[in-house]
Amino acid sequence: MSGHSKWSQIKRQKGVADAKRGQLFTKLGRELVVSARAGGGDPDGNARLRMAIARAREANMPMDTIERAVKRGAGAADGPALEEITYEGYGPGGVALLVEAMTDNRNRTVAEVRNVLTRGGGSLGESGCVAWLFDNRGVIVAHGDAETLESTALEAIDAGAEDFAISDDALEIYSTPSDLEAVRAALIERGIDVESADLAMIPKSTIALEPKEAISTLRIMERLEDLDDVQRVYSNIEMSDALLTEFEASASSTR
Repeated sequence: MSGHSKWSQIKRQKGVADAKRGQLFTKLGRELVVSARAGGGDPDGNARLRMAIARAREANMPMDTIERAVKRGAGAADGPALEEITYEGYGPGGVALLVEAMTDNRNRTVAEVRNVLTRGGGSLGESGCVAWLFDNRGVIVAHGDAETLESTALEAIDAGAEDFAISDDALEIYSTPSDLEAVRAALIERGIDVESADLAMIPKSTIALEPKEAISTLRIMERLEDLDDVQRVYSNIEMSDALLTEFEASASSTR
């Protein structure tokens, strides 16, 4: 599995283990609101909203909470005006960091992001300084044995996927953003168990850091994702199994 999916899996597990469900629901709720505002409150005609609802249900968000957020975004209820902002910067060793946020207070959010980066040995950059290092892609994740994953990958390519990567028991399928929903639907129609399907900023290439710098970068990413206004954080750091194991061990020892 690529570093993107490994990191996402760690964050999902951490969200449950650390009992940060309230914060998680807040972030998922904001995504529901913004998705409904951008494309309407009907998930059948709004792929982004459909994916947001799927993530919310995966996190066991109550249906009435989901429905309230969708209605608020679609204009049926009042709520704070949310703005989508992407911040770009650097971590230790010059690694690129891309921070996606949703906020009702731009000044507060940029101050919090800058503070985390500075304290961790990184820096906030200008707009466009690292975005060119990433591609917006659809990412579908499935699990199974090697033979099953290989046939699934071929079926995904037939359905319009561009590429795939198999690692251990995990398959990561890549598509253009516009083809993500069609590929996901085709796989489900063929009885394939899709774990997740989402849009993500995937680095065009990754860089390996010294262990100390790599751990520091992952800590910065974790602290950024712990901010209420931050939805997701991407980097072009090479996330090996050994690095992520070391990071989890170091994080456990400090709790």
